[in-house]
Amino acid sequence: MKSNKLPLIIILIAVALGSIMFFSTKDKSSTASEPAEVIKVGMSGSYKPYTYLDEKGELTGFDVDVWKEIGKRTGHEIEFVTSDFSGLFGMLDSAKLDTIANQITVTPEREQKYLFTRPYVYYGAQLISKDDRNDIIDLESLKGKKVAVGLGTNYETIIREFDKNSEIEIITYDSGSGSYQDVAIGRVDAAMNDRLALQSVINESGLPLKLAGPPINEMQNAFPFLNNEENKELVAQIDSAIDSMYEDGTIKEISMKYFDMDITEKVLN
Repeated sequence: MKSNKLPLIIILIAVALGSIMFFSTKDKSSTASEPAEVIKVGMSGSYKPYTYLDEKGELTGFDVDVWKEIGKRTGHEIEFVTSDFSGLFGMLDSAKLDTIANQITVTPEREQKYLFTRPYVYYGAQLISKDDRNDIIDLESLKGKKVAVGLGTNYETIIREFDKNSEIEIITYDSGSGSYQDVAIGRVDAAMNDRLALQSVINESGLPLKLAGPPINEMQNAFPFLNNEENKELVAQIDSAIDSMYEDGTIKEISMKYFDMDITEKVLN
């Protein structure tokens, strides 16, 4: 009797072990097939050539292509969220966004509050005026004049910090396009924005505009995240992806596509 029961016990143990291995393998497979983590990237969608709608109404631009490539290299799904620039930081602060890709300049004040990725764009702030004017060449020449800037942008900060005695009339806009038209018709005297974006406006808008004087300064742009432990790991992944894009020349290719020049290399050594 004992000799007949032993094989049955062995069979039952084998079946039980097989079931454990089956469910264990199934669990691992299920975990591996989970969808990629979503990164919500905020942008205005109206800042050509960085982020804008093409003729088909599809979101495109330099920052859009950069983030699509980051998504490929990190395995994250990228969800683009568009809103007026003035509301993007509020959405980031309330965790409705994970980051902002709208040429965000790294400043000491922002670094105290946010966790930034490594810089990926190097550029200079620039004034623009009507093409028949020669009286606007620098910040000093703006005194007694009206200057247009994007609401809440770094350019607004630059002028307000310079204008200690309130000698410049600062006009704020939610989007750049309206301000450039106002410069062209003389409603405002000048506007300030990114030199490369303004060159694109001059080339494509047909408006009677020109770059006014040399760049005001040199700045670096990066992607801001809420400063917490979870995001430190995520930012490290994104930095690694950007580094690899520099190493294989991908980020330069994206820059050449939109600017016909490399805006990703440092201006100052």
